[in-house]
Amino acid sequence: MPKKIRLGIVGGGGDSLIGVLHRVASFINDNYVITSAVFAPEFEKSIEFAEEIDIPTDRIYKDFDTMIAEEMKLPEDQRMQVCSVLTPNFLHFPMAKKLLENGFHVICEKPMTTNYDEATTLRDTWKKAGTVFAVTHTYTGYPMVRQMREMIKAGELGPIHKVDASYYQGWINPIIHDAEKRANTWRLDPAKAGISSCMGDIGVHAFNMIEFTTGLSIQSVLCDFNYLYDDNAMDVDGTVLIRMAKHVKGVIRASQVATGEENGLTIKIYGSKGALKWEQENPNFLYYMQEDKPLQVLKPGHAYNSELSLDGTKLPPGHPEGIFDAMANIYLGVARAIRGEEYNDGEFPTMRDGVRGLNFIEASVFSHQRGNVWIPLDPA
Repeated sequence: MPKKIRLGIVGGGGDSLIGVLHRVASFINDNYVITSAVFAPEFEKSIEFAEEIDIPTDRIYKDFDTMIAEEMKLPEDQRMQVCSVLTPNFLHFPMAKKLLENGFHVICEKPMTTNYDEATTLRDTWKKAGTVFAVTHTYTGYPMVRQMREMIKAGELGPIHKVDASYYQGWINPIIHDAEKRANTWRLDPAKAGISSCMGDIGVHAFNMIEFTTGLSIQSVLCDFNYLYDDNAMDVDGTVLIRMAKHVKGVIRASQVATGEENGLTIKIYGSKGALKWEQENPNFLYYMQEDKPLQVLKPGHAYNSELSLDGTKLPPGHPEGIFDAMANIYLGVARAIRGEEYNDGEFPTMRDGVRGLNFIEASVFSHQRGNVWIPLDPA
């Protein structure tokens, strides 16, 4: 078996959910070993956290720049090969860029950058570097999302004519109604979160899911945001009409103030012959609807599923697979790419997805700011 890939991590220490998700995902398929990290801005906290999760502290660094400098001093067969960037949004671009410039592979949380110009600059840097770059749109790793993609690609729905994706959460609700809290939350600070809160954090997942599953590109958007308070600079709710072609249209709905909602990502794709519906909170059920036929419920692990879906299934039918498994499937695809092995292009989101996401986020913001008008996206 090939040696494990040497993984570095920036961010994700303490009680960070993203940190736990990435670390567990990297372990699941036995492809990675964490060799180096900067878990927190304070060196002492990084060391303490490394000791807490039982990682050697000799390559825990005081800051990101020191990490790069010291890793580059090591022989190539000892230094980290890939680095996961799990920091707040405003740090994604400078860190990912420096990693690429030094020849490292990158696994980056989304949004990839805080604006579209940075995204295109990062794309140019990546092209020169020639390394692997993955953006962790985690939900693409679910087996039944992959099944959607393969069924649509095979033409089982016929030509697509309607898409509907929504992502409802309620977590900002207790914050947004308190002036002091909303002024001191980094996700509501444009300097740290970027140009958008709701659409940039969760709406972009719905956007990515539509393009991932249908294989079609969204061409233009018309958006209406809700900020709730005049002193709040960031959207916390929004609705986006989308055009994918002359006769292919749909809607993206996203909210961080949907009271009582937890992680309600849902996607529905309607074609001339059939339709598919998937819900993140019930990820093992893919609903397949056809005219004059009973509703079919497809589940992971069965032989009727596609090769891509089965490759991302680790348990026998009837055993639930969840968010850790979905992220692990992305890490598995990245490992195959780093090793130069053959892999399906649906195994992990790429630089293209990151750039497309920022193009969508900015276009939706501009659409709202300019009076709810149609804004074109750049060609995919």
